[in-house]
Amino acid sequence: MKASSSHRALHYGRSAALGCVVLLLLVAGVLSSWDTAHHIVLAKGREHGTMAVTGCGAEVCTGPFAPSDGAAARSRVSVEKSVAARKGDRFPVVVKPGTDDVVRTGTPGFLYAWVPLGGALLLAALVIGGGLRLTRTAWGTGIAGGVLLVAAFIAL
Repeated sequence: MKASSSHRALHYGRSAALGCVVLLLLVAGVLSSWDTAHHIVLAKGREHGTMAVTGCGAEVCTGPFAPSDGAAARSRVSVEKSVAARKGDRFPVVVKPGTDDVVRTGTPGFLYAWVPLGGALLLAALVIGGGLRLTRTAWGTGIAGGVLLVAAFIAL
């Protein structure tokens, strides 16, 4: 029994719509990650140094910034609490231009910056496997997202 042209058109339309959903998820994940990651990836010319955590609030941790290049020392900078381990820890950071906010660098900071992409990969894997019926691609996408999330969790 041959599929009619309307059935084929519905199949292609569904595949195109789900492909757009996957693309939207991945673009949103990259853009969300890039908001933080570009400070790490394109760190040339930015203020590099070390932050010592002296206190943590509900959302941010604060402490002094000791520069490692020609930057000026700062008595108080802030970083997201989820990136800072606990009071007394020291880790490398990059200062966001024009602010007193810093972004953790090194492998832990890099992996943490890409966590939104890891979540987007996991969500896209569900759409790829369930909607598009591309199981191998879905498994690869899901595993890549899961590895990224687990690596960030372990690194921090």
